[in-house]
Amino acid sequence: MPVDWSPLVEFLRNHDRPLLMTHIRPDADGLGSQLALHDALTSLGKHPRVAIASKLPPRYEFLDPGRRVIEDFRMPGTAFKDRDSVVVLDTGTWNQLGDFGDHLKANPDIPRAVVDHHRTQDDLGGLRFVDISAESTGRLTHEIMRALGVSPSPKAANLLFMAVATDTGWFRHPNTSPATFALAGELEAAGANPTELYEQLYEAAPLARLKLTGVAIERLQLRAGGRVAYTEIYLKDYAATGAVPGDTEDLITFPRSVEGVEVALVFIEQPGGGTKISFRSRALDVSQLAERFGGGGHKLASGARVAGNLPEVRDEVLAAAIAALTGG
Repeated sequence: MPVDWSPLVEFLRNHDRPLLMTHIRPDADGLGSQLALHDALTSLGKHPRVAIASKLPPRYEFLDPGRRVIEDFRMPGTAFKDRDSVVVLDTGTWNQLGDFGDHLKANPDIPRAVVDHHRTQDDLGGLRFVDISAESTGRLTHEIMRALGVSPSPKAANLLFMAVATDTGWFRHPNTSPATFALAGELEAAGANPTELYEQLYEAAPLARLKLTGVAIERLQLRAGGRVAYTEIYLKDYAATGAVPGDTEDLITFPRSVEGVEVALVFIEQPGGGTKISFRSRALDVSQLAERFGGGGHKLASGARVAGNLPEVRDEVLAAAIAALTGG
């Protein structure tokens, strides 16, 4: 369903110093959308700032090598007191905002808008623009730019192509449509470089990331007669391989790729306590499953973070996943 962007256009035209935010553990869709909108607003004479409330994964450092644009948000947020508004991209839930969520709650009067394509949503206040039919927030950001009367620069086109391509599994996931390819073609014509992007994202992994991948593959387990696959990563694995938490981003690919698997899970012990869970499915609505554990996302791809040690969380989530899959 088409989004009426006119309220957001008015919002952006009335605020000169927006803070552009995305979810913690930012991915290519969130970062690409932030940076592309930053480029567009700057071209209009605005003064946006881009921030993240967790570490920038090493694989995305090429997007801003000198960290001239992407800033780190830290509580109490005084470094951003000059901002007159907030635009949250690629999430609409409090638990995906980390410390920035606490900052928003502590400053209820700051004007805000949410732009997202996930089904799971909280009321963050302010304007909300959610289109779950969109394959990526990158598409929505492109629509915002069009509504603002801004054509993407080659840099922005590259960022938006990255957002769309990664959130569709490089155009192989079911959320890919003819409109996806049409947008990709438009962005390439505007200056996007798919070959360079793919090489940077998928063919430039440090050895440590590959070693961590090996650990995850070695630990692969099957349940429910091979219909459920899972693996797990512990804090000790980072020291053993030299990897960092951001290197876990694509590990869900491996349990999902096992023949006959319908639901894939990755359990990751968190530095601050608790366990992060990635859910993937071929048919089961795992967003509902993730919501039971305080998370959410898309029907076939979701996530959650649960208080509790990994073995306990793993056993509880596996039981719930198997029951949901088998009707038990």
